[in-house]
Amino acid sequence: MAIVPDTKNWTWVLERRCPECGFDSSKVPTDQIAALIRANAGTWLAILAEDPELLARRVRDDRWSPLEYSCHVRDVFHVMDERLNLMIRLDDPTYQNWDQDRAAVEDHYAAQQPETVAADLSEQRTSWQATSRASMQRAGDAGEGEATAPPSQSRPSVSMRCTTSCIISKR
Repeated sequence: MAIVPDTKNWTWVLERRCPECGFDSSKVPTDQIAALIRANAGTWLAILAEDPELLARRVRDDRWSPLEYSCHVRDVFHVMDERLNLMIRLDDPTYQNWDQDRAAVEDHYAAQQPETVAADLSEQRTSWQATSRASMQRAGDAGEGEATAPPSQSRPSVSMRCTTSCIISKR
């Protein structure tokens, strides 16, 4: 069975507590975002060091494998980092929507090499360290006329901690 594209509004994890793991990204202070992102990436780096055969195995046909989830986390970090950098460099930038399901298919998540994904995640771990407090006040537009600021763009990356906890508990 193929994975059915995710059509639900996942942004609820930005506004309220996860009923599965209890994580609430809306309660994370801005000055703790970078540390949480680095810690979450570290968790995925540990997972990616496991047996490649286990990494590629789906526990259910309709769920991603640990390797595919690792690719997703890496890409969320990358997309949010790109948006953050646009907000820091440009006044009121507009950026494209990101289709996570299309990314998984087009980028062949299941066929990626764990070492490459781990190297990419290692790079993403450091991107938030250089973000100044002043740049966190800038804004951008997600293309739907809704203004966003760097802290709100970081919440999806921080919410990967919830995704990680919920996925690991089901392994």
